[in-house]
Amino acid sequence: MTIILKNKATLHFDDFLFKCSIGKNGFAKNKLEGDKKTPVGTFKLGNLLYRSDRNPKPLTKIKCMPIKKNMGWCDDIKSKKYYNKLIKVKKNLRHEKLYRRDSKYDFLIPINYNTKNTKIGKGSAIFLHLTRKYNPTAGCISLQKKDFLILLKLINRDTKIRITQPL
Repeated sequence: MTIILKNKATLHFDDFLFKCSIGKNGFAKNKLEGDKKTPVGTFKLGNLLYRSDRNPKPLTKIKCMPIKKNMGWCDDIKSKKYYNKLIKVKKNLRHEKLYRRDSKYDFLIPINYNTKNTKIGKGSAIFLHLTRKYNPTAGCISLQKKDFLILLKLINRDTKIRITQPL
């Protein structure tokens, strides 16, 4: 089954509709690093990463991995080797820190955008993650925790997400 982003504020899966938020500058067919746009297309989902110090392992059929203090997601356009990949934090690489003080990344699922045959500068660190007030994101899709936990129970490793630009 496929999760469908119906518009900039609604995620649809099976019989469920979830309020969500997307990138501050809307959608992009040709995403660029830092453009604050959510990429358009159909993508596989990665494994669930979660803060095990704050939350028990949730009920889900996808593989789960606790977030450790040294985990990051490389968004460094100077790094061919690590760009748009989960990394152990290194001082010489720009990265999105996954172990955060706020709760935004208490649960996150990487959206596998630009992960195979990665193109430097075409965007990185596109996630499904948490929000409290539905503020616009830097390109990710965010949900309230209660909705995220429901979605986790419904999806499996074959679930994809389809992001379309509304007319």
